[in-house]
Amino acid sequence: MRRKLVILSLLLSVSLSLNAQESLNAEQSDPTKLGWMNGFPPPKDKIISALDGSFFRFPALRYSVCHMRQFMPTTVVEAAKTKQYKFKEKYDNVIDSLSFFPLNSSESMTWKESLSKNYTDGILILHKGKIVYEKYFGELKPDGLHAAMSVSKTLTGTLGALLVEEGKLDENKAGASYVPELKGSAFGDATIRQILDMTTGLNYSEDYSDPKAEIWVFSSAGNPFSKPVSQNAPSNYYEYLETVQKQGEHGNVFAYKTINTDLLGWIISRVTGKTIPELLSERIWKPLGTHIDGYYQIDGAGIAFAGGGFSANMRDMAMFGEMIRKMGKFNKKQILPVELIEDIMNGGSQEAFNKSVYANTLKNWSYRNMWWKTNNKHAAFAARGVHGQTIYIDPKAEMVIVRFASHPEAKNSKIDPTSLPAYHAVAEYLTKK
Repeated sequence: MRRKLVILSLLLSVSLSLNAQESLNAEQSDPTKLGWMNGFPPPKDKIISALDGSFFRFPALRYSVCHMRQFMPTTVVEAAKTKQYKFKEKYDNVIDSLSFFPLNSSESMTWKESLSKNYTDGILILHKGKIVYEKYFGELKPDGLHAAMSVSKTLTGTLGALLVEEGKLDENKAGASYVPELKGSAFGDATIRQILDMTTGLNYSEDYSDPKAEIWVFSSAGNPFSKPVSQNAPSNYYEYLETVQKQGEHGNVFAYKTINTDLLGWIISRVTGKTIPELLSERIWKPLGTHIDGYYQIDGAGIAFAGGGFSANMRDMAMFGEMIRKMGKFNKKQILPVELIEDIMNGGSQEAFNKSVYANTLKNWSYRNMWWKTNNKHAAFAARGVHGQTIYIDPKAEMVIVRFASHPEAKNSKIDPTSLPAYHAVAEYLTKK
């Protein structure tokens, strides 16, 4: 019973965080000023923990996103030890004063004002490969790491698409072809392409406001500090994936669900014989010339949370974004095939996307290989994560933006009105330079 209460407490805390109201602004919630985990020992009211879920509750979230390995077990993503890449810098002070109109607003806002509005922890802008803007706030420091949240999905999706390009995965084959344990699940007849583009039909809800939503069972399975609440309950991510049942048909509607990514991670590991952290390090992170080891949160079986558990350094993440913008070439080597980048940039099915719950807020967007395609006039595309994480790539402006944030609201729909037009305003400005 005690373990049940611990699990329910954690899930409730996460739910409260994901539905938090903006009671404190960015300055008031600054984690350094609030003094979380500061002292020997810290005062009791400044201690936050994964056991009771307080580490993922706003405003403590603003501290924990920069210190996830203090709260959860992790496994390393090794950075390069040699041939580390160093960005050139040419800072542009005009960017702070650029103005734009937030979506559905008649009052303008400056770029600088938007940063605090969105609880930005760190932001970096590349133009033609040079750093033109870089700021850090709160707990994030230049040599620090920050939780990437669902930007992790894009890294996993890119690895999966790479294996398709190399012929190691057949995008038309079903998941059970690679992981036979999936035969009795919804993923048994879902193709690799449907998994990559999240057009699977699953009886699974990620509605955090619903205590009966399947996300809580998935989260409980991945909780490294708990034991199954019943003998038959799944005790790790993979065991949960075997239980997911089908709802509707695959391939018709885009439905953004984290378990697609963790399923893809399982398939990738089964095919390559390597964990996602190992493969990411070998195929992307080391070749980029990154400087600081990243890490993934892991469950009780040591399985990396491929759908949202990665933490990385901001400049290292910018290297990944710039490599994608440069059609897979970076640090004097072709890291990813040009054909793969073209496939990402072409986007996914707009018909499937327009049938989704995102159709009204992200008009004309699409989703491909776990990348979001805006289909705006600059053909921008992005990796996106809850609470404000992004890698935003604008090919026309030759621009890459990396942002880490800790907004009290998880949903990007709460953040996009003052983020997407801000990114585009900078892109328009840089296009003219």
